[in-house]
This record gives sequence, C-alpha cells and structure tokens, in this order.
Amino acid sequence: MHSKEAAGCRLCRYRRVQEKRQDRDCLNGEVTVYLTLTFVLFVSLILALVESASVQMAKNYRRADMNRVLECVFAEYQKELLENYDVFAIECGYETGTYTEQNILDRLSYYGADMENEIERIQLFTDNSGELFRDQVGKYMKHKYGIAWADKYLGNVSLWKNQEEKADEFTEEEEKQNDQLKDLLGEQEAELPEEENPMQHVAELKRSPILELVLPKDKTISEKQISLQEMPEKRENHTGYGTFSDVEPEDGTLTSVLLGEYVIDHFTDFTDGPKGGELDYELEYILAGRESDKGNLETVAKKLVMLRFVPNYIYLQTSSTKQSEARAAAGTLCTLLAVPAVTEAAAQGILLAWAYGESVMDVRSLLDGQKAAITKDDTNWQLSLSGLMKLGTDEDTGTGMDVQDGMEYKDYMRMLLFLEGKERMSMRAMGIIEKNMQSIYGQPAFRIDYCAGRMEIRTVCNLRRGIKYQYRTYYGYQ
Repeated sequence: MHSKEAAGCRLCRYRRVQEKRQDRDCLNGEVTVYLTLTFVLFVSLILALVESASVQMAKNYRRADMNRVLECVFAEYQKELLENYDVFAIECGYETGTYTEQNILDRLSYYGADMENEIERIQLFTDNSGELFRDQVGKYMKHKYGIAWADKYLGNVSLWKNQEEKADEFTEEEEKQNDQLKDLLGEQEAELPEEENPMQHVAELKRSPILELVLPKDKTISEKQISLQEMPEKRENHTGYGTFSDVEPEDGTLTSVLLGEYVIDHFTDFTDGPKGGELDYELEYILAGRESDKGNLETVAKKLVMLRFVPNYIYLQTSSTKQSEARAAAGTLCTLLAVPAVTEAAAQGILLAWAYGESVMDVRSLLDGQKAAITKDDTNWQLSLSGLMKLGTDEDTGTGMDVQDGMEYKDYMRMLLFLEGKERMSMRAMGIIEKNMQSIYGQPAFRIDYCAGRMEIRTVCNLRRGIKYQYRTYYGYQ
C-alpha cells in the first residue's frame, strides 16, 4: 500500500508538471503571436513612415524644381529697363509685341517644369495705377538714399501743402478784390484810366501766353509732341488678376516723396539738355500730361507763377514802403474820385498785380537756371512799380535775380510733383519709360503694361502610383 500511494503521488506530481508545461507552452505561444503581430505593426509603421517620407521628399523635390524654374523665368528681366530706370520686370511679350500668358508657360517648360501649370495670379506694372512700379521705386530709393535722407523732404510736406492752399486762397482774394473795386466804381459811375494802371496792365498780361512773359530771351522751346491716346494713362492696358494683399505695398506720404525724387533723378526737364526721346521736357509732361513740350512747359510755368505769388504777396502785406507806393499810385489813379474806399481797394489791387509781376520775374530766374528767393525782403525784391508797367513790353529787359540761398527749378519741380498725386505721376512716368525704351534703348516692341513683377503658379504633378500633388509657387521682385 505504501508503494502504491507513493506511485500515486508520483503520478499526481507528473500530471501537475505536465499541466504546468502545457500552461507554459500556451503562454509562450500567445507571446509569440503577440510579438509577431507587434513586429508586423512596427514594420508596417516603419514602411508607412518611409513611404510618407519618400512622398514628402518627392513633393519637396517638385517644389524645389518649380522654385528654381520660376527664378530662372524671373531672371530674364528686361535688362535695358533695369539699366536705365532701376526697376525689375519680365516683359511678357518677349520682344514679340504680343502679350500672351502662353509665353510665360512656355518659358516654364523650357526650364524644365513639364507639369500641369497655371498662372494663379499675376501683377503687371500698370495695375492699380502703377502700384507695383511705386513699390519698386520706393524700395530702390530707400536703398539708395536711406530713410534719413527722406526726412528732410518729409519735413517740407506741410509747407508745400500750405503753399498750395495759400495760392488758391490768394487767387480767390484777388477775384474778390477786383469784384469789390468794380462794384465801388459802379456806384460812383466812374472808371479807372487804362494808361499807367498796373491792374489793367497785369490783367492784359494774364491774357497773353505765359511763356512770352517768363521765357528767358536766349531760350527756345522744343516743338516735340506725342499722341496722348498711345500713352498708358489714356489707353486701355492689359491687366493682371488675383489679389496680392499678402504683399505689403509701399504707400503713403513717404512713397510720394520717394517717387518724386526718383522722377527727378531719371527724367529730364526744361533746364536739362535733350536726350533724344520723343519729349524733351519729361518732368513737365509728368506734371501736366499734355501732348507737347510747349503745352507742358506752359502749364508748369503757370503753376510756378502761382506758387511764387504766395511769398511775394505776403511780403507786400508786411512792407510799409511798398504799401505806401501802392497807395500813392492808387491815389493818382483815383484823382477824380474823392472816395477813400475806392482808393484803398485800388491800392490792394495794385499790390496783387505787383505780386504777380514779381512772380513772373522769379519764374524767369528759375527757367534760366538760377535760384529764386524762398521769402522776399527789401534786398531781393526785383520789380519796381515802374518796372511792372514795362513787363511784357519792348522795354522789358529784366532777366531775374539769382539768389544764392534760394530754390532752383528742380526744387520747385519736387514740390509740384508731390502735390500732383502719385497715381497720375506713376502712369505718366511709365509712359515716358515706354516711349524711351522704344525710341532710345532699342526696344521697339516694348510696352509697360506687358511688364510683370509678381506671379503665383499653380502646379499639378504626378508623384508615383497615381499620387497627384497640387501646390502653388510665388515669386516677386523685392
């Protein structure tokens, strides 16, 4: 019995051992399956990551290729335009005289972008009245001169605006003064004599061509003219599309100042020699926008006379000596009229006429390459009352005074350009650029509205295994 019990115990222990072995084997099998599944998942993850990285790398390659291609296209900038006017642009006509976007797409293909490309947005120089042109000009001028340089002109902005407002104000005052004098004379049923009457003399001068009064005797006027209908300001231009609100434009007062200085640096005026373009007085055209050199100079001369009228009339209002002379002259004119109000009105009319005559003398100085006084005093006042009566006659021999610390013609052009407005200035400047590119710089097919400076391309390409990738690439001159 003892041996049987022992054998039974051994059998039980054997069974328990076998059960434990079965449990271990089962557990080991489960671990193996788990590890296998984990390994498969891990390998799948690795392969997915590799595939993703591979796809992303392929995308990066495509984007890099398009960046390179677009840089190559924009590297074909119009060389003469850059050399002579310091602005970058690709001329989308490519010297064919025909604007088509296919020209751009063909250049993309030429440089290796054999994909499905479409121009998503493009900005031409004439869009938004020359916004792109002004932006490049502003960046160029700030790079050339620095912001500190512009500060000295920004400080004059309020002065320039004030002078323009004063010119309008004094013009209105002159009209009111003349009307008042007429009314007073009407009440007295009397007229002032026409002879030796400064007011009557100046009124006649104002009806005569302004250039006959202000042009120096040794100067001749260019007879060149253009067709306004051919200029970008007047014709229908090609336009870009798409907004570039993500590109911060250069705008505001600083832009106007920088644009004005750029125009003075790159275009000729009356005091410069001709350079062979279709117009000699380019700055004057940018200011006036008329078809002939003569018409543009005439318009500018009138503006200059009105600007000079302001400091001249202000001085007369503060000079007791000049006012006494005016009252004496008025008293002579009104000898038969013992009406103080008439005499005083006539005196003010004479002062206004006198200020106009002095302004004519100032503009003569400017057109002769001399400087006109910024403000007037007894030492730099040029015209006597007797000289005023000779103005515009055969006895008129005055040439204008050169004041060392005064302002020259280009200084006044700078003021007028700022007051003109940057949109008109931009379009007219680009018109002169276009004409000069055609006639001077050997580009007969050049058109400024064919010129682009910003572009975005939408591209669709095949990666592999049917994967399509769509992306956009932007480029713009900075």
